[in-house]
Amino acid sequence: MAEVFYDKDVELSVLNGLTVGVLGYGNQGRAWALNMRDSGVKVLVGNIRDEYWTRAEEDGFKVLPLDQASANSDILCLLLPDELQPVVYRDYIEANLSEGKMLVFAHGFSIRYGLIKPPAFVDVGLAAPRMIGSGVRRLYTLGSGAPALLAVKQDYSGVAWGRLLALAKALGFTRVGAVKSSFEEETELDLFTEQAVMPIILSAFMKAYEILSEAGYSSEAIILELLASGELIEVFRQVCKLGLIGQLPLHSRTSQYGQLSRVQRFIDIVEKPMRLSLEEIRSGLFSTELILEQRSGYVKFRKLMEEAASHPLCRAENAIKSKVKIPYDVL
Repeated sequence: MAEVFYDKDVELSVLNGLTVGVLGYGNQGRAWALNMRDSGVKVLVGNIRDEYWTRAEEDGFKVLPLDQASANSDILCLLLPDELQPVVYRDYIEANLSEGKMLVFAHGFSIRYGLIKPPAFVDVGLAAPRMIGSGVRRLYTLGSGAPALLAVKQDYSGVAWGRLLALAKALGFTRVGAVKSSFEEETELDLFTEQAVMPIILSAFMKAYEILSEAGYSSEAIILELLASGELIEVFRQVCKLGLIGQLPLHSRTSQYGQLSRVQRFIDIVEKPMRLSLEEIRSGLFSTELILEQRSGYVKFRKLMEEAASHPLCRAENAIKSKVKIPYDVL
C-alpha cells in the first residue's frame, strides 16, 4: 500500500526563508502561486511578457523573466506545457541552477522520458494534483484541497522530501491526502487514462450518436440523453463519493440490471486496445511519436481535431444549446 501524507505529517516551516518560483502563470501556475502565497510562502512568478505576465502582476505578484526568476528562486516549479518545458529548461533554467536548488514538476512527462536531465546537484520532485488548476484553487479556497501524487527523483540536499511535503501542504494537497508515488507511475497512469480510457468514452458517444441517428431518433433527444442534460456530471460526482459500483443503487433497478448484465460484452472488446496503449506508453513509443508531431508543427493533430469537430454529434450539440437552456453553471 502506498504511503499517504496529511497536514499533521508536514512542517510548513521548512520553507521559511526560501523563495518559490512559479514558472508559467497558466492553468496550474496561477492556482499554485495563489495557494502558496495564501499559505504564507514567499512566491515570485517567472513568465514571458504576455497576458499571463499582466495577470500575475494584477494578482499582486513580483514577475520576472524566466531566467531571472530561475536565478532568484530556491525552489523552481515548472508549470509550463509539456512541449515547452525542455526548451524553457535549456534556454532559461539550466544555467541558473546552483547546488541544493529544487526542481518541482506537476507532471512527470519530461523527466520520465528524459526530455529534461537535471544535474546531480539539485533536488527533483513531483507534486501532481489529480485536478485541473481551477479546481486546485477552488478547493483550496473552500478549505479543502485536491488529492495529489508525490515523488522525489533526486534528493541531493537530503531534505527534498520535507520541502516537497511542505509545498504539498501549502497547496492544500495534504488537507485531503497526498499519495507517495514515482515519476514513472504518475506519468504512465496519466497517459493511460488519456489514451486508453478517454478514447473509449469519446468513441462510445460518437458511435452511439451515429447508431441512434440511423435508427431514426431525433438529434435533440439523443444529445439530451447522452450528454447535454448534465446527468453524467451528477453520476460521476456520486462515483467520487460512493465508488463506481457503490453509486449504482442511486439508479433504477432497470438501469442497474441493464448496466451489469451487459458490461461483459464490452470489457473483452476493449482489453486488447487498452493493453496496446499501455505498451506504447511504457516503451516510449508514444513519447517519440508526440515529439515528432510537435516538430512537424502538429500537422496530424490539427487534422484529427478538424475531423473530430466535424462529427455530426458536435453539430447536434451546438444546435441544442440554442433550444434547451441547461443551467450548466450550477451543475
